[in-house]
Amino acid sequence: MSRTILIVDDDPLIRRLIATTLEDVAGYELVEACDGLDALDAAAAARPEIVFLDIDMPRMDGITACARLRADPETAHATIVMLTAATEDATERRATDAGADLFLTKPFSPLDLLRLVDRIGEERRR
Repeated sequence: MSRTILIVDDDPLIRRLIATTLEDVAGYELVEACDGLDALDAAAAARPEIVFLDIDMPRMDGITACARLRADPETAHATIVMLTAATEDATERRATDAGADLFLTKPFSPLDLLRLVDRIGEERRR
């Protein structure tokens, strides 16, 4: 069974940047969603190991989606990385309270993204 990374952002350019950066990372299948509602459906089908989840999205924001992913036993195990342009402590606290594991602040470098995925993969193998 392949390991899956779910990329959730309402900006198709951000999704493409992440997907292009990670497309050659061995052992991962990439799945994309454009908002929190689509993320829940995609996560239920793919059961991702890692979720990159934007905070500000239409229909359902990333914090609400994060809480719902954590509440579902089928997706609760995923490492959730919140993608945010916001640097506000209150937003980060809300996301942490919802179950976020890590934060990646936009703009981010592809190298930082690759290092983060490598680190998560190593931690999950332990």
